[in-house]
Amino acid sequence: MKSNKPTIFAAAKCHVPLVLTILPWVLTLIISKVNDSSKSPLQAWILLVLVALTWGTSFFLIKKSLITFSVTEVAAGRLFLASLFFIPIMVASRRQIPVDRYPYLLISSLTGFVIPAFLFALAGTKLNSSLSGMLNSLSPLFTLVIGVLFFAQPRRPVQIIGILLGLLGSSFLIFSKGAGALNIANPYAFLILLATVLYGININTISRHLSHLPSLAMTSWTFAFTGPISFVILFFTDFFPKITLAENFQPSLILLALGLVGSGLASVLFNRIVQLASGLFAASVTYLIPIVAISWGIFDGERISFQQYLGMGIILTGIYLVNRRERLSIAKS
Repeated sequence: MKSNKPTIFAAAKCHVPLVLTILPWVLTLIISKVNDSSKSPLQAWILLVLVALTWGTSFFLIKKSLITFSVTEVAAGRLFLASLFFIPIMVASRRQIPVDRYPYLLISSLTGFVIPAFLFALAGTKLNSSLSGMLNSLSPLFTLVIGVLFFAQPRRPVQIIGILLGLLGSSFLIFSKGAGALNIANPYAFLILLATVLYGININTISRHLSHLPSLAMTSWTFAFTGPISFVILFFTDFFPKITLAENFQPSLILLALGLVGSGLASVLFNRIVQLASGLFAASVTYLIPIVAISWGIFDGERISFQQYLGMGIILTGIYLVNRRERLSIAKS
């Protein structure tokens, strides 16, 4: 009799990540009962882990959704689906957002969602999910650099050392020779680096101009700008016919999870972390994202070279130096 183990294993590769992505959504419903005005260090750490679990799995789900959908359809589709989820919340919270915050919400929409979504989807066609997760860990470094250059954030010598280590570690990843990695002639890794720069702009914008707003209302109204942009882009693709086909049910479900949970609810949690702690502490979620991304990469048969592990270790050391005082202040609160 023919064994069904390969079939079961193949199904697990798609359904287990979906379950682990949706799990934070369920936990969010419980955590959301906590008043937005309360600031609990424990809550900040719990949310940090949940966001890392969700976003670390997203790299794997992006890779799987690209089998059926194009780069444009994956990037714009996940954002459009997330914006549909937020419509009732937009209506209910319309009076909680002052009009003078709209320009900052637009900046957050473009730098935190729209442009990075396309960069990650395009990079996902050439990079394995593990390497994408590793490079994404540079977000705290660029958060600090942009904060110092444009938001008058103070800096310390040890943070400069951390930034230099992070750049050194990223060079190990970009120019590594492992399977699924890149050589010096291939620019796709730099798309992830550009996305982390944009994340740095977004985090500093939220921390400086939007952190006083309720996290759910703020995220919802960010998608008030993201949704229409995504819809216009999708109108010129085959996204809507594809997502309604029965044979595309599983990739459509993956894309739905990416949108509602990865782009939507995880962003609510992330914005809440910024309010509870700071932008730099929130950016340290990238300590955990590579661990999740690498785990799914290995589970999916991706090979990771020693040079990539070394680069990842150097980056995490740099992030630790950049973020050390921030972490200590949270622990002492």
